[in-house]
Amino acid sequence: MGHSRSSRPGGVSALLVTLVVAGCTHSSSPEAPAASAPVTQKSSPADICTSLVSYWAKETLKGSKAAGIDWEQKGLSNEQYAIHEEIVAAGRSEERRQGRDKALALIDQQARERCAAQNGATGSSENWRPPR
Repeated sequence: MGHSRSSRPGGVSALLVTLVVAGCTHSSSPEAPAASAPVTQKSSPADICTSLVSYWAKETLKGSKAAGIDWEQKGLSNEQYAIHEEIVAAGRSEERRQGRDKALALIDQQARERCAAQNGATGSSENWRPPR
């Protein structure tokens, strides 16, 4: 889906690290390209939901400029957006009580739980398409 988040899920982080390392390494011979193994990753709808919802909820909590784009531009389904709104409210409340770090951790936890419980929360969206 092309979106990243500040604390990316392991697969996305591994992919980015692989790409950065591959881009930074030089082979011993200028003619020989650096060898790299293809990265294959199969993400479930719940994983994708967790990634998207958590990322955008954190961006909203932090007041990021990009957080102001609409839910479709963020790649969220209607149900994912509903989760987003609920966990942002919970995150703001937690931030007032316990601070930002606790709020960000709560957002991760609630996104993971809610997305898993709703099997990716992909319903009621005309625009959402499953990963290929």
